Amino acid sequence: MVQFRLPMLPNPGEVDWGASVNGVDFSIPIESNAILLDVLRDRVGSLGTKRGCDMGTCGCCSVLIDGEPRLSCLTLASEVRGTSITTVEGLADGHHLHPIQETFTEYGGSQCGFCTPGFLVVISALLEENQKPSDQEIKAAIEGNLCRCTGFQQIVDSVRAASEILVSGIDVEDSTAPKSDPHPGFEEGS
Repeated sequence: MVQFRLPMLPNPGEVDWGASVNGVDFSIPIESNAILLDVLRDRVGSLGTKRGCDMGTCGCCSVLIDGEPRLSCLTLASEVRGTSITTVEGLADGHHLHPIQETFTEYGGSQCGFCTPGFLVVISALLEENQKPSDQEIKAAIEGNLCRCTGFQQIVDSVRAASEILVSGIDVEDSTAPKSDPHPGFEEGS
């Protein structure tokens, strides 16, 4: 006896989708009901955009859409057709990290790292709008992002340090430049 299984919902049709992601133009077919998070990760290859809660409460999936922070888990990809999307991978300028990326490593803004992409994207938007935010403005900007590791003070410290870099106009060191030995005098086997 052959058993047939009937689908509960009709199959979504495919639509053409196009947008600029981190400066690269994409034109790809997607399911008509696809969420932006899935398109970015599965079709575009932006794996820095993290899936956290899928409910819009953690901020891990934050991206910039035409410069404005949005939660990609709550955004239909079809809503942002033709826009400019920036993910965490698009914050760096070649080998030069965005100041907030550099200071997150120096000030302990990143612990396990899972929430970091969302924070970096949201903070980069804040610093684009206001290069010298107060602690209250920093906290207001990141209130939609959750971190279970840092206690948030290191994140605020990182933003302050990035602000100083931006305000002073100091170039951030090329992150691929050779570094000195962090353990001078240490020889293998001693």
